[in-house]
Amino acid sequence: MCILDKRILILYPKDFPQLQNDTFLRAARGEETQHVPVWCMRQAGRYLPEFRESRAGKDFFETCRSPEACCELTLQPLRRFPFDAAIIFSDILVVPQAMGMDVQMVAGKGPTFPEPLKEPEDLQRLRVKVDVDKELGYVFKAITLTRHNLEGKVPLIGFTGAPWTLMSYMIEGGGSTTHAKAKRWLYRHPEASHMLLRMLTDVIVEYLLGQVAAGAQALQVFESHAGILGPVEFKEFSLPYLRDIARRVKDKLKEAGQDVPMIAFAKDAHYALEDLSQSHYEVVGLDWTIDPRSARERTGGKISLQGNMDPCALYAPKDRISETVKKMLEGFGTRGYIANLGHGLYPDMDPENVGAFVEAVHQHSKQMIKQM
Repeated sequence: MCILDKRILILYPKDFPQLQNDTFLRAARGEETQHVPVWCMRQAGRYLPEFRESRAGKDFFETCRSPEACCELTLQPLRRFPFDAAIIFSDILVVPQAMGMDVQMVAGKGPTFPEPLKEPEDLQRLRVKVDVDKELGYVFKAITLTRHNLEGKVPLIGFTGAPWTLMSYMIEGGGSTTHAKAKRWLYRHPEASHMLLRMLTDVIVEYLLGQVAAGAQALQVFESHAGILGPVEFKEFSLPYLRDIARRVKDKLKEAGQDVPMIAFAKDAHYALEDLSQSHYEVVGLDWTIDPRSARERTGGKISLQGNMDPCALYAPKDRISETVKKMLEGFGTRGYIANLGHGLYPDMDPENVGAFVEAVHQHSKQMIKQM
């Protein structure tokens, strides 16, 4: 269990144990490694029985606001599998909450906004200036607590949703297949859309900087709804804000003498690979619809890549998982590459197959590097 020591949280947020496995960070920066690092989106999730037991009967966002609970859930997959990174347990929708919106996790339905944004006048309901320490300090405390309890085993990743993805949730009021309400804003209210995207960007920048100050050693920006936009709309309503986030975060960190790798994961934005590779992120995450060799060619070797096995491949027998991993590694190569899935783990997946995936990445990549 995670131990909460308020003295550590308040007085010693940077007095962390020495990192023992920096493979993930080295790969993110394109450096040589002894094996390809691997982690999974949603590796702290419902596929683990201990996760379901820990979460039983508890409100989702109450769990998110408990540093001890988030620490415990973050560490659970590390106790089972030799992942090369941990990602803090939280949710992208804590940002709209910090801006004053009510968000609830409804059983069988998912995230729900009882009062979504309907017209541009509704932007007046949002907090213009968000005190991230006050509104999101529980995430920072969870990160600090987790860094200490990780005991230096692997790096800890912090994250956020990207502006367009958060905007779409705030207008749709939850999940959507068409995102028609949010896209309506882009076409009917472009100025108000940009205003909201700028507001979100300002909060996200401060939020990510707060995560680094609390102990995050890498940052991932999830543009989960990129694929609902076409190339033209992506270049206007997503890409500029993704670039602005990375530039502003890096400029601030540089002033403090810090260098924290950043990952952009724009799901289904295969049309924007070239643009994403020139957006100030060290790593671009890929979904499973992109061919690894093509991704390498299109990004010109300028950045590291992360991904991109189809999560459903984990339903296969273990020997088939191993074959799939080997082909993926051959496509990406072993340098400047972080193995992951093309999306998060699903709740009905067998933990043993997740273990087989991790083992296959390590085993095959070690052999490939030895033969080079």
